[in-house]
Formats: sequence, C-alpha cells, structure tokens
Amino acid sequence: MNRRFNTPLLWGAHSPFIAFTGAGLIIMASSRFAYAIICAGALLWVYGLTTLVFSNAEIIMPRRGRMIILLFLSTFLCGIFMFLAGLLNPLLIISAGYFMILIPPCCLGSGLFEACDSVDPMEAVSRSLLEAGVMAGIIIALALIREPLGMGTLSFPGGPQGIVDLFNNHDAEHFVPARILSASAGGILLFGYGTALFLYFSERNGGIPRNSELQEEDQ
Repeated sequence: MNRRFNTPLLWGAHSPFIAFTGAGLIIMASSRFAYAIICAGALLWVYGLTTLVFSNAEIIMPRRGRMIILLFLSTFLCGIFMFLAGLLNPLLIISAGYFMILIPPCCLGSGLFEACDSVDPMEAVSRSLLEAGVMAGIIIALALIREPLGMGTLSFPGGPQGIVDLFNNHDAEHFVPARILSASAGGILLFGYGTALFLYFSERNGGIPRNSELQEEDQ
C-alpha cells in the first residue's frame, strides 16, 4: 500500500491544515451555512467520483497530461453536480457557483492522485471521501460560527429565494467587532487562529510528527 495513505488526514503532508490547498474554498464557502451544506455535497461528489473513475481508468490514461485530463474530469463532474442541484435550487447554485468552481483544483491539489498508483480502487475512493469529509467538516464548523455571530442568522437551502433563514436578527444591534466574521477578512482570521490553535495543542499532545518524520515516512 502506498505510504501516502498512512499520513494523518488533518496534519498529513497534503492535508488542508498543512498544504492549505483549499483555504480559499473554505473561507468563501463558510460565509453562510447554506453555502457550506451545498459545498459539502459537491466535495464528496467530486472527490469520490473523480477518484473512482481515475482508479479504474488509470491503466489507459497517459502519463503526460494526466493532470489536465483529471482537471477536465473533475470539472465535468462538478458541473454535473451543479446542474442536478440547480434543478432543485437554481438560485442557491447561482449564488454558490463562484466558489464551487474551486473544488476541482482543490481536488487535484490534495496530492491524492499521485498516490493512487497500484492502490485498490475502493481504498483510494475511501481515502478521497475521508479527505473531502474533513474539508467539508471544516467548512460547516466555520459556517456555524461565522453566520450566527457575524450576520445574526442561520441559513438553510430551500425556499423561493434559494435560502431560508432559521432566524433573522438583522434589525437587532450586533456586537460590532463580531460583524467582521461574515466578511472574507473575518473568515481568514478565524481560519488562521483555528489552525494555529489546533496545531499548537496537537503538537503539545504529541499528535503531530515533525517534518523529518513525515519525510522518513514517505520514503
């Protein structure tokens, strides 16, 4: 089995916390909880199906230009998801489309496909779904903090406007510094502080191997 799959999901050599391959997607998709839900579904769809197709077609896929083929494949699958979801909620997809186009490059930037050589297809798909689930969990967790504190509401997909607010406190007076959480700058700050705290406490507990250990593990 390829040693790439032995690296931890949260702090491995290609994880979102170390490589930051999905930082832009995480920040934009976590601005609203409704966006986070639709993005989580798209992540699982694109990661899982792209890995499934690649694992079964790897033998006939050329070495040169493989990443270009995978980019077209993942973009095509992302487009199918947006089309199907748009049939149910077109307004939400129109609003979320500007950051959902980042899912294919995030999928390729995870380094997963470089590690799929001679790996069982189901094992590769399981790993890709786990990595997509980790990123989806981060996005949902941040959205549950940013939207209630920054906008005073919590949104869900649905309704004639594409998004339904569970509660609405737009007319109430908010704590002014908390409003920045709903903006991109607030998302960057929250993501940065959360990542720093996670790495700090994990390293203190001995949960994160040093870079030298990661390099020896990959060799």
